[in-house]
Amino acid sequence: MSRHYPVPAGPLERETVIKKSRFIARVAPVENREQVKALAEQAWQDHPDARHVCWAYQVGPPGSAAEAGMNDDGEPSGTAGKPILNVIQHKDMGDVAVIVIRYFGGIKLGAGGLVRAYAGAAESVLSEVGRQQSQPVENLVVSLPFAMEQPLRHWCNQHGANPSEPTYGDGVTFTIMVPVTEAEALVSFCEANQLNYHTETPPA
Repeated sequence: MSRHYPVPAGPLERETVIKKSRFIARVAPVENREQVKALAEQAWQDHPDARHVCWAYQVGPPGSAAEAGMNDDGEPSGTAGKPILNVIQHKDMGDVAVIVIRYFGGIKLGAGGLVRAYAGAAESVLSEVGRQQSQPVENLVVSLPFAMEQPLRHWCNQHGANPSEPTYGDGVTFTIMVPVTEAEALVSFCEANQLNYHTETPPA
């Protein structure tokens, strides 16, 4: 499957203040959950006195993302990660993460206020970030023994490929979203390690 779609052109940061609470929103292009966690860790390093670092992301084409996730980081359930993700999903953009760093200003916002604040913070940065087209990708389904899971994940990290959540049975099966420019290298890796693979046929 090969499809172009808009992705963030690069990182951007915007700050909003609501009832003395500071909301610092960051957007960045990502290829997997590990990169999102690294962005959140970086946010904590940059803002060690913050109260919360909440986030949401989606990887893959908008409207049919291969992977998505969110984290409220101690805010009431559904008041931070979900509104951030909702804004992302309405922006027709893939391979995107939004991190929102909150400094508590002493005035409680309530659940509705938090939803509006986190959605507004995400909107402020997503509406301004530049866009570019993603690389075309192919989906390759790879089956492998358990011992090869980490070497394959390492290969993916090195080559900009995004493995799906694994399916475990007698071994491990991944669907790997790989840039077209790296597809041949992935096939070579599979053949060198005697792994079964086939190209996933896109739905009609």
